[in-house]
Amino acid sequence: MSDATLNSIKDDPDDFAVQICDQVQSFLVSVSEVAKGDDPDSAVPYLLLELSQLLLAGGRLGAHEDIVPDERYEPDVGPEPDVDELRLRLASLLEPIDVYSEVFDPYQPRSAPVACRISDDLADVVTDLRHGMAHYRAGRVSEGLWWWQFSYLSNWGPTASAALRALQSLVAHVRLDTPLDELDGLDTDSNATSDDGELEAEAGAVMAAEIAAPLGIKPGDA
Repeated sequence: MSDATLNSIKDDPDDFAVQICDQVQSFLVSVSEVAKGDDPDSAVPYLLLELSQLLLAGGRLGAHEDIVPDERYEPDVGPEPDVDELRLRLASLLEPIDVYSEVFDPYQPRSAPVACRISDDLADVVTDLRHGMAHYRAGRVSEGLWWWQFSYLSNWGPTASAALRALQSLVAHVRLDTPLDELDGLDTDSNATSDDGELEAEAGAVMAAEIAAPLGIKPGDA
């Protein structure tokens, strides 16, 4: 794609590619800011909002006709940026409500729920989005859109949806004053399980306090 064509696309704020890129960039910047931990009390509601907005872009990509890149083979975008630091910062920030239960495919009969981490989900989504952004910023707009569409259907869409459900559930537990009974029973580490009921109560209480404060509510408030 020529520079003139790319500039023409970017100059049109109503262009589909520009709108998708803007929503992707907004999410990438926002998650990085949340991960800094400067405002931990707002992390859960802010991530809930950002994932909701990102999935609007994903829905548009999913509803769009198949995007075909200009080149047959994907050009090299260089080494993938490391997301381990981002993942670790988010895991620390979201403890003790990082781990949740998820069913990967709701259409697969008798799928067993597995333990997942919101921090892992967010880091994986960021990785997919950055990959497409590298193409977009290099002027390969169709390649970037193709990657975002393909990875929305194959990875970041389901991953972001699962994280969104977990965050929405957390907020609902606080607003509806519903205890989280078995937080310690969910863990992605095989050696990190516990039967201590006091640990469950403590984790649930910390979660409620951390989420309720930025929402301006107390658990059980109408």
